[in-house]
Parts: sequence; C-alpha cells; structure tokens
Amino acid sequence: MSDDKLVLDLLDKATVRKRARMVAIGGIMVALAFGAIVGLIGGRWPGVIAGVIVAVPVILLALSEARRTVWLEGTTVHVRAFGTRKVDLATADGLDLLVTDLRGARTVGLFVRGNKKAINVALSMYAGTGGRELGVYQLRRLADAVAARGDTPGLVFSELLVAQLRAEARGLAAAERPLYRLGSLAPAGRMAQKLHPDAVSKFVTSLD
Repeated sequence: MSDDKLVLDLLDKATVRKRARMVAIGGIMVALAFGAIVGLIGGRWPGVIAGVIVAVPVILLALSEARRTVWLEGTTVHVRAFGTRKVDLATADGLDLLVTDLRGARTVGLFVRGNKKAINVALSMYAGTGGRELGVYQLRRLADAVAARGDTPGLVFSELLVAQLRAEARGLAAAERPLYRLGSLAPAGRMAQKLHPDAVSKFVTSLD
C-alpha cells in the first residue's frame, strides 16, 4: 500500500484467521448434525445435500472474514474480501454508530453508506472492562475525514473520535473512554443495532 493508505483492521490477521477457523468448524459440525438428522429421515443423499446446503454459506462467510481487510485512502474507506467496496466518508449518504454484541464481546463501529454500498469500520471491541481500539493515528485520520463533510453528523463523529483520543492521552481506563461508554448505551440481547443519531449527538455534547 502507498503512504496515503492506512490499514483500519482492528484485529491482527492471526486473530482474524483463528476466529474464522472456529466459525467454519462450528458451521461444519452443525451441518453434519443436521445432515445426519435429515439422513435418518429421508435417506443418505438427502442428508448429504442438506449438510452441504448448511455448510457452504458458513464456510464462505468464514473465508470472507479471513480475507477481509479495511483501509483508508484519502477520505475513502475501502474493504476487500472476495471483492472490493469503497465509500467516501466526505460524501457518504449516512453515518451511524453500529454496536454488535457477539460471544460476550461488544464492538463499536462507524457504519457508512454511499453509492448503494455500506461498510462497517470497527473502532473498538470490548469484553468486560478491557478490549482493543484502533490506534491513535487511525482515529485521527478518521476524525479528519468525517470532519471534511462539514455537516452535523460529520462534526459529531469527529468530536467523538477526538474525545476518544483525549481519553487515551489522559490514560483513562477503557470503561471510562467515550467509545466504551457509548457502546454500553445499546441494549443487550441484540446482535447488531444502530444507535439513534440524537442519542449519539446528545452523548458527544455531554463530553468534556
């Protein structure tokens, strides 16, 4: 990648591949169990076909996650898995804060939409009182990119990311940082949900 391209992957490749492998193994086990049940009822080949139907989408999902990489070039976010999508943050149709809750880990992401495409940029992932966050330079570049919009959503997200940087510079614990606190506002029990823009704006306004 050129000097202008900045990788935005929250997790390192080894961790991503391990998680993808576990997803694939889990999917295959479910497919085998489902295929065995169908096979007992309908015979060998219906069982095999049923198992394949269940396994293939999960395996493809795991492969996609293993290959996925996100980067910022200028103000444009790119994501590559089997193909490449890109959305310009400066002209995107919408910006949202997306919170996903999976296997005890809550991920806070910047969900951007534009040109009939959507990309979720994971900003932080927390489990308990610790977790992972994008680096200082990545957050700074993202803050500048959304601020370039010049509209209210862009300024709100820019201020949020700058507040996160300030919290890190002050050495605040993860649970005291804006992204953690904002992610905690999302009700539990839902795999993925967008926080209402008014809630995000009100939270950012309340920050020091």
